[in-house]
Parts: sequence; structure tokens; C-alpha cells
Amino acid sequence: MTPDLPILFLAGLANGAHCIGMCGGIVGALSLGGAPRWHLHLAYSLGRITSYVLAGALAGALGAGSLVLAAQWPLRLCFLLIANFMLVLMGLYLMGRTRILTWVERPGQALWRRLSPLTRSFLPVKGVLQAFPLGMLWGWLPCGLVYTALANALSAGSAGEGALKLLAFGLGTLPNLLLAGFLLARFRGWLQKPWPHFCAGSLLLAYGVYGLLGAVRMS
Repeated sequence: MTPDLPILFLAGLANGAHCIGMCGGIVGALSLGGAPRWHLHLAYSLGRITSYVLAGALAGALGAGSLVLAAQWPLRLCFLLIANFMLVLMGLYLMGRTRILTWVERPGQALWRRLSPLTRSFLPVKGVLQAFPLGMLWGWLPCGLVYTALANALSAGSAGEGALKLLAFGLGTLPNLLLAGFLLARFRGWLQKPWPHFCAGSLLLAYGVYGLLGAVRMS
């Protein structure tokens, strides 16, 4: 297992407050009607993670194809620099030191404007057959942290490795959203405390800087 996988899992886990902010409305809607409906929450999150995995496979395949068509080493070095620079930005974002990742979300907004009307077809959610495709659509919501993980997948060198990296990131986001459906107020309060974000951000920042230095030494 490459070190990137636990790092991306941690990034997804530390991304809890951001995930709840972007998906909390939908996840909260899945809890309406009384008793907890775990099957709907799980189906929604699995749909969302499926989209992440597909996007990761696409990024990995794109990176691998680019390496075949171009001089491999300079392009691979460029991918490594981009991937680790984005990890640095993610670390700084989680530490509350920059908002630049919100700017990174802008390119995906055009796609989301086309996909978001489709989500209405699956609302209100009454079963798994609605929750899963709703999650798949919501997985394409513009998110700077997802795009950071995709930049890492671009350097993976294959579709399979790219998919695996986004799977690790997506699984990291899973506990947050499953718990958010039932413990939203209490869990959100914990997530808004600065120290979990600072610790996770510091680790991501250190890993990104280490990767950048390693890439520079290899150039």
C-alpha cells in the first residue's frame, strides 16, 4: 500500500465539516420521517463514492495516456509536483490558512449546472434505487478537496491506481456523512473545533512538502 492511500483517507476524514456543509442538506433529508434509515444513507454515500472512483479512474487513465504520448520523465515530474502542491494547499485549507481551494472549484461548476437539475428526479428519497443515483450525481458537486485528490490520481500512472486513491479518499468521508444524518448538531460542533483540522492539515502539509522536495531532488 502506497503512503498516498492513508494520507488521502485522512484527508477525507478531516474533510468532515466541509462534507457536511456541502452534502448535509441532502443527508439530513434522508433522516426525515422518524427512525434512522441507514440503508438510504449508506446507498447515498456509496453512490457518491462510486462517482469519486470513476473520476479517479479517468484521471489515472488520463495521466497514464499522457505519459505514453509525451516524454515520460518531464511529464511525470510535472504530475508529481502538481499532486504534492495540491496536498500542500489542502493542508493549508484544513488549517484555515487559505481559501484558494474554493477557487479551484470553479471549473467544475459548468458541469454541475447541467447535472444538478437531474437530482430533483430522485427527491424525495424513498428507497435505495433513489438514494444511490442521487449520491452518484452529488459526487460531481464541485469540491476543491475532491479535485486535490484527483490531482493526486493524475500522477498514479494507471486507471486502477487512480480509482484506488479516490476510493481511499471517499471512504474517509464516509463516517462523517453517516454520522451526520443522526448526530448532525453534536458532530458538527466537534468538527468545528480547530485542533482536529490543524493536526490533519499539518500532516497533509508536511507530506506535500516532503513530496515536493523529493520531486525537486529527482529533477
